[in-house]
Amino acid sequence: MKEPGSVREIVAGPVDVPYPWFMMKRISVAGLAGLLLPLIAYCGGHEQDAPHWSYAGAEGPESWAQLDPSFATCGSGQRQSPIDVSNPQPEDLANIAFHYQSSALNILNNGHTVQVNYDPGSYMELDGVRYDVLQFHYHAPSEHAIDGRLFPAELHIVHRNTGGGLAVVGLLITEGAENPALAPFVDNLPEQEADARNAGITVNASDFLPSEQTTVRYNGSLTTPPCSEGVQWLLLARPVELSAGQLQKLRSLFGHNNRPLQPLNGRTLIEDDTP
Repeated sequence: MKEPGSVREIVAGPVDVPYPWFMMKRISVAGLAGLLLPLIAYCGGHEQDAPHWSYAGAEGPESWAQLDPSFATCGSGQRQSPIDVSNPQPEDLANIAFHYQSSALNILNNGHTVQVNYDPGSYMELDGVRYDVLQFHYHAPSEHAIDGRLFPAELHIVHRNTGGGLAVVGLLITEGAENPALAPFVDNLPEQEADARNAGITVNASDFLPSEQTTVRYNGSLTTPPCSEGVQWLLLARPVELSAGQLQKLRSLFGHNNRPLQPLNGRTLIEDDTP
């Protein structure tokens, strides 16, 4: 599979994204150990008796904070995600060490996205702290933007450390060559809401990553209710490709499942500018 260049080198895809420069920069993040965030609500499995929410209409993002008291942070939070990445600052950061292994494709449709619950044992090391892989899921179009422009899709690999702190690796996706690493996921998307099932094949998240793994890092939140803050976001600076047909499969299930951009509120965006 041909690897795309940095975002500024990419021609616009079907979402009319003229991908500007993207050797971007991260938001510096305070230590988050000790936080136990409600991960099940972040595109998790079927929550029992959870308030219903959606991406449009009366239960859409503008109303999330009013749907239930537990969703209040969706309206009052000051470090919300996703954001528009613009004018980040370069910094020489410690590289992330990825230790991903193969996992069975434990796939589910929760009515908001399609998710794969990852088998135990895979993790990354971030600033000396181990974060275990919990799951990955997608949004189409992307949730994060670059200079106000969205990508056709975005993949989130969700991790948690022993203190309960979350870190999410975000991969922005552009249209290009067919992606064999993500084909098992894209080819087995459940069309209807359903609990997790083992599809009988495996995936390896290490194969999702571009060869150059510089990141933009910032302190944000879950992008779905309850919008809990204290999430370390790690956006890979080099996008990955899916074919037009693969992207259409992602779009076909939900129409769109991306939260609108949230205010930066003075946060500092930092880019790891050394591979």
